[in-house]
Amino acid sequence: MRQMTRTAVTICAALGLTATVGSAAAAPASSPPAQRPAAVRQTRPPVLVDCFGHAQVRPSRFILACGDGNSRLVSLHWNSWGARSARGRGVNVVNDCVPYCAAGRFHQYAVVVKLDRPQPWKKRPHVQHYSRITLFYPKDRPAHVGRVVTYSLWN
Repeated sequence: MRQMTRTAVTICAALGLTATVGSAAAAPASSPPAQRPAAVRQTRPPVLVDCFGHAQVRPSRFILACGDGNSRLVSLHWNSWGARSARGRGVNVVNDCVPYCAAGRFHQYAVVVKLDRPQPWKKRPHVQHYSRITLFYPKDRPAHVGRVVTYSLWN
């Protein structure tokens, strides 16, 4: 009796497996997965190119006078960094060069910084870089410098 029961269970299991495989094979082919829309290409915001030709995004410091380092921005904090412009605050550290630069003293001035005019970077034409910087001095400012100063940035 046990032998018959085992045989019956084995036959039933085999039939069940055959039915499952057969129905899967007989099922119509499933439709291809829905096409996903092409990924939207994300453009990166422009970079700030430093004196050494390195791309920077939201740097905490930046040298304005590459030749001698007598003017630099430090303690930069950026409020925005976008496709058209970047805005932030920091300190402009400037050498007074009195009586000459090697003997001069460095002075600190609060400054508001604006970067704009993005253009393709010559080193990497697919990368945009800010080509102009504007400094706003809300309080004191270096001698012989206006309250607002704009410089072209190197490429």
